[in-house]
Amino acid sequence: MEQEKKGKFVKKTASKSVLMGAAFLMATSSIGPGFLTQTTVFTQQLAASFGFVILISLILDIVAQVNVWRIIAVSGLRGQEIANKVLPGLGVLLAILIVIGGLAFNIGNVAGAGLGLNAMLGVDPIMGAIVSALFAIFIFIYKEAGKAMDKVAQIAGGVMILLMLFVAFKTSPPVGEAIVNTVWPKEISWFAIVTLVGGSVGGYITFAGGHRLLDAGIKGQESLPEVTKSSVTGILITGVMRIALFLAVLGVVSKGLVIDPANPPASVFQLAAGNIGYRMFGMIMWAAAITSIVGAAYTSVSFIRSFHPSIEKYHNWVIIAFIVISTTTFALVGKPVNVLILVGALNALILPLSLGIMLVAAHKKEIVGTYKHPRWLTVTGAIVVVIMGYLSINTFIEEIPKIFS
Repeated sequence: MEQEKKGKFVKKTASKSVLMGAAFLMATSSIGPGFLTQTTVFTQQLAASFGFVILISLILDIVAQVNVWRIIAVSGLRGQEIANKVLPGLGVLLAILIVIGGLAFNIGNVAGAGLGLNAMLGVDPIMGAIVSALFAIFIFIYKEAGKAMDKVAQIAGGVMILLMLFVAFKTSPPVGEAIVNTVWPKEISWFAIVTLVGGSVGGYITFAGGHRLLDAGIKGQESLPEVTKSSVTGILITGVMRIALFLAVLGVVSKGLVIDPANPPASVFQLAAGNIGYRMFGMIMWAAAITSIVGAAYTSVSFIRSFHPSIEKYHNWVIIAFIVISTTTFALVGKPVNVLILVGALNALILPLSLGIMLVAAHKKEIVGTYKHPRWLTVTGAIVVVIMGYLSINTFIEEIPKIFS
C-alpha cells in the first residue's frame, strides 16, 4: 500500500514537471531574438499605448492555445495527424509549412545565440553560434532528452524573467501611464497586434507545448484541466516577459534617451545599466535564442515523425540534423533575409489555418470521440481565425513585392 502511494506521488510529481516544462517550452520558443526586437521597436513607436497591444495579443494567444492544446490532448494525435483526418493531405501541407518556417527561423535563432554570446563574453558571433548549437545538440543526445529539454526551458525562462524585471525596475518607467493606456490607448496598431500574435503562437509555436505533453503520455479527457492550465501558464509566462521588456523600454523612452536602431534591445539594456546591462542583454539574448533553437527543432521534427517509421525511431537524430543544417547555413551564408521575410509572412498564415483545422476537428466524433468542445472556445476561436486570417493575408500580400523587388 505504501509503495503504491509512493508510486502515485512520483507519477503526479513527474506529470506536474512535464506540464510546467511544456508551458515553458511554448513560452521560451516564442521568446526568441525576434521577440526582443519586436517588443523594443513597437514600444518606441507606440510608447505607453503598446500596453493595449500586449493585452489584446495575450487574449488572442490564450484562445488559440487553449483550443489547440485541448484538441491535441483529447484526440491523442499530433497536429498533422488531426489535419489529415479532417481532410486527407491537409496534414502534409501543414507539416511542410511548419518545417520550412521552423528551419528558416532557426537560422535566425542560431544567429541570435551567436550575438548573445558575443555581447555576454565577447566571443565571435559565428563561433558563438556553433558553440550554442553544440549545447542544443547535447540536450538531444542525452538519454532523457525530454526531461533535459523541460529543465533547460524552465531554468532559461526563469533567468530571462528575473533579469528583465531587474532592468525594468532600473529604468523607473511611468507605470501609471502604462496601466491607463493599456485600457484606454491613445493609439492602436493592428499591425503590431498581428505581429505579436504571430510571434507568440504562430507557426511551430502553436503546437510546441501540446506535442510535448503528447510525447510525455499526457492525454485524454481526464487530463484536460491540467492541459488547459498549462497552456494558459505558457502564455502568461510570455506575457510577463513581454510586459517587463515593455516597461524597461518605456522607462528609457520616457527619459528622452535615444535607442540605437542597429540593435534596439541591446541599446535599452546598455542605457539602463551601462556595460553590466549590455552583458545582461547578452545573457537574455542567448537564453532566448537557445530555447528557441530547441523548441523550433523539436516541434518542427514532431510534424514529420508520423510520416515514416525510421523518422519515429531516430527522431532525436533528425532533430540534431535540423540544428546542424540551421547552424551550417548561418555560418556559411549568414541570415537569408528574403527567405525570412517570405517565411515570416507564411508563418502568419499558419495560425488561422492550424486553429481552423483544430476547430473543425473538435466537432468530429471520429477524432475526439464523446468529447464536447465548449461553445465559448469554438466561438472565440473562430473569431481569432477570422481576425488573424484577414490581417495575415493582407500582411502576406504586402510582403511579396518586397521579396521580388
